[in-house]
Amino acid sequence: MRMAGSHSDTVASDGVATSDSGRPVVGITACCRWLSDMPYHVAGGRYVRAVSDGAGGVPLLIPALGRDLDLDRLVARLDGLLVTGSPSNVSPDHYGGEPSEPGTLHDPDRDATTLPLIRAALAAGLPLLGICRGLQELNVALGGTLHQRVHELPGKHDHRWNEADPIDVQYGPAHPVRILEGGVLARLLGVGETVVNSLHWQGIDRLAAGLRVEAQAPDDLIEAVSVTAAPAFAVAVQWHPEWGFRENPASRTLLAAFGVAARTRASHRARTSGQDAATDQSLGQRQGDR
Repeated sequence: MRMAGSHSDTVASDGVATSDSGRPVVGITACCRWLSDMPYHVAGGRYVRAVSDGAGGVPLLIPALGRDLDLDRLVARLDGLLVTGSPSNVSPDHYGGEPSEPGTLHDPDRDATTLPLIRAALAAGLPLLGICRGLQELNVALGGTLHQRVHELPGKHDHRWNEADPIDVQYGPAHPVRILEGGVLARLLGVGETVVNSLHWQGIDRLAAGLRVEAQAPDDLIEAVSVTAAPAFAVAVQWHPEWGFRENPASRTLLAAFGVAARTRASHRARTSGQDAATDQSLGQRQGDR
C-alpha cells in the first residue's frame, strides 16, 4: 500500500497495514455517519494531517465496527492511537448519567468501538492521544463520568462555539488553560498558561481513577489529563490541537511528542518482529538438518 505523496508502506500477510519507511502506524478512530441512507465510517481530514504531518505517522482509519473488530490483533499492529473529536456525545448509558436532552447526537457504533479500544490500547502500552470527545471517552472508558451540558452548570463558562461564525473563528483562540506542575504537559510546554480553542458541550465530571489532571480552564473545568500508570505517552486534551497546528507551537510540540512515542513503539515492534523471524528461520534450518 502507498500513501499518496509520501513514503512507501506495505500490507502484512494478515492484511494489516505496516510501514517499511520507519514511520509509525497510527490508528485514527472513526465515527459512523448515515449519508444517503447508508452508513459511512468517517474521520475529519485535520486528524489525518495531524498524524501524517504533525506526528510523522502513517494514518490508519479504524472503522466503528464495535464487537466485529478484533481489538487485540489490531492494537498489536499499531504504534499509536489518536482518539478523535466528534459532533456526537458519549451516551450517558456508559457512565450512569441521566438521559440526554432530545435532539442530542449520539453514535452508538463509535461508543461500542472506542471505549473497549481505549482500554485495550492502554493495556498493551500503546501511545495514545485523545482530542475533545477523545478526552471524554478516555475518562468514561476508565470509569469516570461526564457533565452533559457544561454551560448550564453554576460557575462554569460557556465552552461551546457559535456555528454562525466562520470556521476559522470557531476554531480560533477561546480561553486560556492553566497547565499544572509535575505532569506531562508541564514537561512539554512548561508550567503556566496557554490559550486554546473551545468547541464542546460536555466535560469531565468525576475523574476516573488512574487519570491525572494536566490542565484546567479558568472555571476549573478539566481541560487535559494523562494516564498515570501508562508506560508510554497517554494524554488527552479537551481542545483541538489538530486545528492549525503548523502555526501553533504548543500544538506542534504535543503532536511531535506523540509521534516520538509512536516511533519508539514502531522500533520496538520492528526489533521484536526481526527476532521472531530469526528464531523461526533458525528452527526451520534445524528441522531441515534432521
